[in-house]
Amino acid sequence: MPTVLDFERPFVELENKIVELTSFSRERELDLSDEIENLSRRANELKRSIFEHLTPAQKVQLARHPDRPGTEDYVRMLFQDFVELHGDRSYGDDPAVLGGIGRFDGQAVTVVGHLKGRDTMTNLSRNFGMAHPEGLRKALRLMLQAEKFGRPVISLIDTPGAHCGIGAEERGQSQAIAQNLLRMSALRVPIIVVVIGEGGSGGALALGVGDRILMQEHSIFSVISPEGCASILWKDASRAREAAEALKLTAQDLLSLGIIDEVVPEPLGGAHRDPETAGNLLREALARQLAALKDLPPGELVQRRYAKLREMGRLEG
Repeated sequence: MPTVLDFERPFVELENKIVELTSFSRERELDLSDEIENLSRRANELKRSIFEHLTPAQKVQLARHPDRPGTEDYVRMLFQDFVELHGDRSYGDDPAVLGGIGRFDGQAVTVVGHLKGRDTMTNLSRNFGMAHPEGLRKALRLMLQAEKFGRPVISLIDTPGAHCGIGAEERGQSQAIAQNLLRMSALRVPIIVVVIGEGGSGGALALGVGDRILMQEHSIFSVISPEGCASILWKDASRAREAAEALKLTAQDLLSLGIIDEVVPEPLGGAHRDPETAGNLLREALARQLAALKDLPPGELVQRRYAKLREMGRLEG
């Protein structure tokens, strides 16, 4: 059964009534089209009203929704002839990070991204999308390969953060993040980053340096989770709602602050309610951004990326 969030319940109940009424009308051969149309209109109006006034905490819930399309889904929808590549050529493979080569509208591209699971078993096998150092090194290896062959890089971000266990620290987690930041900032091919769910901490930043940074409408991007922030600031994780407000982690907040370049719209109700439409909207945004970058000389591409990064957080006095 699909997961229903608390704030979704009012219109989901109406939608369920519509399904029941439609089934009843067919079974009894009754014309209930007026009643069904009226309920549909009320459900859409209610849904629109709710989604026009979402709080940051509700956006966090949507970004983490278990039915939300992930990297695997978008790879399947957007890229043709995709071939997954494995391993960092140093330690091993990390199932929390996907990487490979495919075609986007006929153009060869390299795709990297975080992988979450759909259930307990796949989440455990993928470490809930939290990369180990070998996952970040695998992504970097593929991005350097993309530079060698002149392929644009598309990075799909969806992680609570990089794994912070002892093994990850022993294998150089902080160094892996730093190396990715350094090498991506100087990569001589276009990089488009899309936050499709959670963009958490260093795990997101390690795949998050790009010429264009996009966020889906109901995704989040932050240095720390609201729960972690509340635990540190107030020693009380139950104040996560308050922390979500303060962190300015929504796509709309980050666009207004100049951190990202575009908010990619989602279907009414969120990407999880209509993944195909969400994929088409993302396809349009990627095509537009790639077209704007593909003819720039490599040197100019790097200079513009550097200038973009230097502008972030600049204060005017």
